[in-house]
Amino acid sequence: MAQATKPTYHTHISARHRWFDLNLKEVWQYRDLIALFTRRTFVLTYKQTVLGPAWIFLNPLISSIIYAFVFGGIAGIGTDGVPTILFYLCSNAIWIFFSSCVTKNASTFTANAGVFGKVYFPRLTIPVSNVLASIIQFFVQMLLVVVFLAYFVAVGAVHPHWEAWPLVLLVLVHLGLLGLGCGIIISSLTTKYRDLAILVTFGVQLWMYATPIVYPMSQLGAGWMRTVLMVNPVTAPVEVFRYAVLGQGTIMPGYLALSWAVTAAVVVIGVMIFNRVEKTFMDTV
Repeated sequence: MAQATKPTYHTHISARHRWFDLNLKEVWQYRDLIALFTRRTFVLTYKQTVLGPAWIFLNPLISSIIYAFVFGGIAGIGTDGVPTILFYLCSNAIWIFFSSCVTKNASTFTANAGVFGKVYFPRLTIPVSNVLASIIQFFVQMLLVVVFLAYFVAVGAVHPHWEAWPLVLLVLVHLGLLGLGCGIIISSLTTKYRDLAILVTFGVQLWMYATPIVYPMSQLGAGWMRTVLMVNPVTAPVEVFRYAVLGQGTIMPGYLALSWAVTAAVVVIGVMIFNRVEKTFMDTV
């Protein structure tokens, strides 16, 4: 009786030659690793700190109190009838989410060079896990926002658009992708130009003031400054977020579409540069 022939398997490994070579199937196959990296990023952020995870609440609360005192009290900037502390808590929650997506991904290559040099896995898993960790942090911070929101709704101080709350998830996807794209572009460039790593925190801080975070859009009137700020791709989703949660804000489809277009372009360019740099970054890091 003839023996059955055993199948022969061949694994062919080759370098990527295309700029935009995004293998989402491979990234999905490593979803367990993404979950592991997400947990690691979230846990290590507050590990070996005195107050631990309490900083998730303390950071936006302290920042909101300072903003309320400086911008609301000293500068006299209004909040369109929304209680000052609630306005800044809500603004901080969405901005901290976006800024953490940018800053965490801005050090992808330099912070993980040791791991990248020892074992292969899709490098994009780490930026994706950073965004997921930021989403977890956002939802934890929103618990604080919901506590204050429930009180002010009970006393009739705010009137959220409850029917628009599902849009919050769309805002998270929008800003998560934008933060991912910006972060991996910066990370790719910092492998050669280390100065960018120093400028990231400063640049993100300036970006915040160019976004209606510490002030509402109504403070800008209808002049050219309002138009400039609406071109900012973060402004439109922030306004959607405020519209849903606080009942204050304006949804402008034209600028929202522009923001999505910019986000798509940033993600595409980011992935192209990321794929290009990951082949040779070990020689420069």
